[in-house]
Amino acid sequence: MFNISIKEADMPRFTVLSLAALLLTGCATASLEKASFETPAAFAGKTADAAPAPVQGTAWWLVFDDAVLNDLTARAMTRNNTIKLAAAHLEQAQALIRSSKADLWPQAGIGYQATTGANTATLNPGSQKPASAHGLGVDLSYEVDLSGRLSKAASAAKLDAQASEALLKDTQLLIQSRVAESYFALRALDEDRAIVRDTLAAYRGSLDVTQRRFEEGDVAEIDVARMQAEVASTEAQGAALDQQRAQLAHALAVLLGEPASDFDVAAVAWSSEPWAGAVPVIPAGIPADVLQRRPDVTAAYASLLAAQKRVGIAKAAWLPTLSLTASGGYASGNLGNLFEDTAKNWSLTGILAQAIFDGGRRNAGIDYAKGGLDAAFADYQQSTLVALSDVEDQLSDLTFLKSQQTAQDQAVSAATRALAMSQSRYTNGSSSQLEVLDAQRQLLAIRRQALKVRAAQYQSTVGLIRALGGGWTS
Repeated sequence: MFNISIKEADMPRFTVLSLAALLLTGCATASLEKASFETPAAFAGKTADAAPAPVQGTAWWLVFDDAVLNDLTARAMTRNNTIKLAAAHLEQAQALIRSSKADLWPQAGIGYQATTGANTATLNPGSQKPASAHGLGVDLSYEVDLSGRLSKAASAAKLDAQASEALLKDTQLLIQSRVAESYFALRALDEDRAIVRDTLAAYRGSLDVTQRRFEEGDVAEIDVARMQAEVASTEAQGAALDQQRAQLAHALAVLLGEPASDFDVAAVAWSSEPWAGAVPVIPAGIPADVLQRRPDVTAAYASLLAAQKRVGIAKAAWLPTLSLTASGGYASGNLGNLFEDTAKNWSLTGILAQAIFDGGRRNAGIDYAKGGLDAAFADYQQSTLVALSDVEDQLSDLTFLKSQQTAQDQAVSAATRALAMSQSRYTNGSSSQLEVLDAQRQLLAIRRQALKVRAAQYQSTVGLIRALGGGWTS
């Protein structure tokens, strides 16, 4: 590094150096064409042929028309700590924008100094006492952004803030979807518990009948033992479901930022819910549009552009820097004479500095910035691949789950008829109790499996909405 104090006679030479530095500025810009990813013309997975659900914008959960879900989501948006953390990171990023922009402006300061001592007596030659000195001055400093380093730093900070804003939206979308998924899982557990309770009531009724028939000598004791085993086994299943529901409610409380001890959602019948009739149909749209809507992809792209700016910043470290400083004020040995014309003083200094040798530090900084750019580009590409895969996963899940639902509904109907026939045969004495128990077990298992398939459809619908970026177009 070398410093040059600019005098009036040196101004022509200084002007030539400044123009040369401005011409070199273009070399400091990292060349990178706009990152692009060739998307397919359409998704491989297809949505249902039914009319799509009404467009809901960012409040996508309203499509389910569930007041409880609406309330839970609203509470999560205001209390969830993960969202608060992402919002705090955004505030920090926005503060860095203001900080980086401040470097583009002149810096000014004012100060007053008062000194008393023997070494100041020369200011009052005839005095026998220690003299006083007073000074009041203003300092100005400004770095001319010859290389564009400061403006690039401000642009990079702005892009970082855009990435943080997109990550906040992605966090909000993630929490919204988790609340909805947990809510539908909770409703499915409530319905599962109801199915098990209904079956348990039927088993207990059968046990009472079997016990009376055993006392009358109509059936063997083994029939009683079988029914007792079925009752106890079903009670254990019910207790396990109660445990799962409690744990799920606690997890939902954490998503809402509320204590688990004070949180609960009242159980209601699945069939009474406004969304129970049919799963909302969400159109997938066009892959390219999905990538524009997804906040995680938007964040990755903003980070990529910021990394590009930082390569330019690193390269600009090799270019000259021009700093201008100015100071002016008043200095006097008598406070009363401080503002007289004879007390005025001022100075103006320009320093043009150019790096010559630094042991490889700046080149290492350039390589580091390039590595960050490569990493950002890979992250952006990975984000686009994951986004497209997420949509395809949910579309295929909904397609296969619909086929499973059709088959499960048929299975429930057949198992219900089989149980009715077994009970009739048992009543007429043409079949054993074991046949009835087998039919009851089969119906219970099929009903529970059918419920899992239907609940999975709602889970996948929520997953599709999140994969689409939290919105869709009809």
